[in-house]
Amino acid sequence: MTLPSFTRRLALAALLALGVASCGGGDDTKAGGAPDEIVFSILSAEGQASAGPLWQPLLDDMSKAIGVPVKPYFGSNYTVLVKAMEGNQTHVAWFSAKPAIEAIDRAQAEVIARTVNKEGMDSYRSTLIVRTGSGITLDQVLACGKRYDFGIGDAQSTSGTLAPMAFLFNPRGVVPAQCFKTVRSANHQANAFSVASGVLDVATSNTVNAVFLAKQNPQVASQIQEIWQSPPIPESGILIREDLDPALKEKIRSFFLTYGQGDTAEARRQRQILTTLEYSRFSAADDSYLNPVREMVADQQLGEARAKGDTAAAATAERELQRLRSLREVQP
Repeated sequence: MTLPSFTRRLALAALLALGVASCGGGDDTKAGGAPDEIVFSILSAEGQASAGPLWQPLLDDMSKAIGVPVKPYFGSNYTVLVKAMEGNQTHVAWFSAKPAIEAIDRAQAEVIARTVNKEGMDSYRSTLIVRTGSGITLDQVLACGKRYDFGIGDAQSTSGTLAPMAFLFNPRGVVPAQCFKTVRSANHQANAFSVASGVLDVATSNTVNAVFLAKQNPQVASQIQEIWQSPPIPESGILIREDLDPALKEKIRSFFLTYGQGDTAEARRQRQILTTLEYSRFSAADDSYLNPVREMVADQQLGEARAKGDTAAAATAERELQRLRSLREVQP
């Protein structure tokens, strides 16, 4: 082999190696697994136009704190957002409890913080809403008879689907598809607008959405009346991919846990940003804070398995339900 030929082969091998490295997983990571940018997923029924101005100041502060640009990723439903994290398209996410569980189980995610609202509470409630003045009562809704057009939540929504099923419908043997004239699945905002306009007779929502509607669409909010509230549900959490660079993970965790804390002018400015999101702070949390929701999931799975006569699935759900209940009983 001549020297020029050998040199050309070395150059070709180097180019091929560079090409393989550049195709690495499509996540533009630096050496050591640190990405060139952090992608933060946010649920928004109306897209960036509505949610962008609320979240962008916090994301800008996060970029400065961690030394890496932070870009929002908006989705209109939780299934899309969980899949985005599973595919490593997003690195950090703001999820309600049920999709947070999905992300932990399927998308290599872990909880680093939970949100606390402006009143200092870290829980919220699922609701059932009707049009103001419709005269529709909870007893009438539960009487079924295929009388009403019903709006249920996103399949992954804690308050839109899981909580009303676990706390309201399942205990009474109510199956929405058999109970109502029609059943439509949509996010809280879409369902609220449909109830306010008379397209739907009744729908699921939550107390957080009620606050946002009153602030952003007071006319729509005035057309909505609650007829049921669930027991408290764990508030939304901040999740992060487990395989993110450890040093960067710790910077992100520290950012959320210290954001808006203290008596400095900067802390007061940060608290103003949190106020627009209806939050007061982020508190430390891990995956275990979602156990009450896992308990609801197991309860629902048990009911579904029994209805299908699936003995094996029922036994599995029963074991998981008892495990979660035992964890709750030993908690202080």
